[in-house]
Amino acid sequence: MAQQKTPNEGLARLLREAAWSETQLATAVNRVGTEVGRPTKYEQSAVSHWLSGTMPRKEARAAILEALSRRLFRPVTHAEAGFPAPEGNGSPLGTVEGLIDLGRQDMDPSRRSILGAALFSVALTIPDWPDVVGRVEAFAAGEVTRIGMGEVQMVEAMTERVSGLDDEFGGRHARPMAASFLVNTVAGYLKAQAPDNVRKAMMSAAADLCYLTGYMAVDEGLHGLAQRYYLKALELAGAADDHLTYCTTLRGMSVQAVDLGHGQHAMRLADAAAAASPQAGPRMRAFLAGQQAHSAAQLGNAEEALRFMREAERAMDVAESQAKAFGSYDPSSLMYHLAQVRHELGDEAGAVESMQESNRLRHSVYRRAKVRHLGLTAERQLGIGHLEAACLTWGEALDDYPVVQSGRCDERMREMVSLLSRYRKNDQAKTLLERAKAVGVPVAA
Repeated sequence: MAQQKTPNEGLARLLREAAWSETQLATAVNRVGTEVGRPTKYEQSAVSHWLSGTMPRKEARAAILEALSRRLFRPVTHAEAGFPAPEGNGSPLGTVEGLIDLGRQDMDPSRRSILGAALFSVALTIPDWPDVVGRVEAFAAGEVTRIGMGEVQMVEAMTERVSGLDDEFGGRHARPMAASFLVNTVAGYLKAQAPDNVRKAMMSAAADLCYLTGYMAVDEGLHGLAQRYYLKALELAGAADDHLTYCTTLRGMSVQAVDLGHGQHAMRLADAAAAASPQAGPRMRAFLAGQQAHSAAQLGNAEEALRFMREAERAMDVAESQAKAFGSYDPSSLMYHLAQVRHELGDEAGAVESMQESNRLRHSVYRRAKVRHLGLTAERQLGIGHLEAACLTWGEALDDYPVVQSGRCDERMREMVSLLSRYRKNDQAKTLLERAKAVGVPVAA
């Protein structure tokens, strides 16, 4: 006689708390699966089976927990949902050991698909500044060579060079290089004996590199992996008493969230970054306010969004009156934020105008950003009926696209092909599609 299944009361309770139907949960789980490149087609019947006691597959459990966490704006645990604890759920690794483990996985091509499937989580626990200051374990190990400021400067220089490669050519090849450097060089320095000022400077340099590596993971659409690098950056920045990198990382996490459409999570992260940087300079203040404006606009809060944009503009005016800081937030970035705010608030013509101004102001070395933002500009030009102008903008993006290795740029070019497919009888669109096919952008038959 078959053993009777026990209904999953935990999952049922969460479903009631979420005020979702079984069909709505199935739809949310499918959406999470699509985000990580593993689309599913669950329907109401699957949820009914889960509620009756059928255990979902391991991948489905992760997606269910993430979907419910997003809906409830809090972490939902395996136990709470009536699922068994995940395997290997032991004590967390120390900061350096965890960084080595993460970097080694990222360096290994056979592990990339697994890392890429990691879910972006809105329920991720973000350590507050007081929690990370001094929390990282002591690194001195005795047997490792003593380091000085020369090694710190070398790490900083390497980070700057990798960042330059990312800006010009995209991060697809640069990120594994950064991961290898983290494992084979930086981790050893973090364990070395050093005076306190050198040790903090090295942790700060390592935090910068972790942030950059996470940013490059975002560029490839590896959002769960990016979050893991960002968390390491927060831990190291806190240990180094480095407010700037801590706030920069929170800001980057907010950018990641808003680009994925998680406005409320993005707003929380942007607010946290602003709260953690009471003494931020005007350029950082402009970036933080611009990010708060974008997040507020995505939530439909026009008044707050415009207030934050005015604050960003005032801060940028002050920053531009001081020494220029090439490579940081600049007028081009500010116009991009204004374009995003206008787009979120439904002003598509204004969004196009601001994007064009942003593109005009951008430094030529930022080739990856140029391709991505030109693609986005063209999509919005087409959205307001300007086909010929959109084709000219896309053509400019295609000029640089072949030398850029970037997941987000690939996405913009695929979107171009998809949108132009209905305009094949237009000579400009036809020519553009032929160019796209010639440089390797997939073109539908």
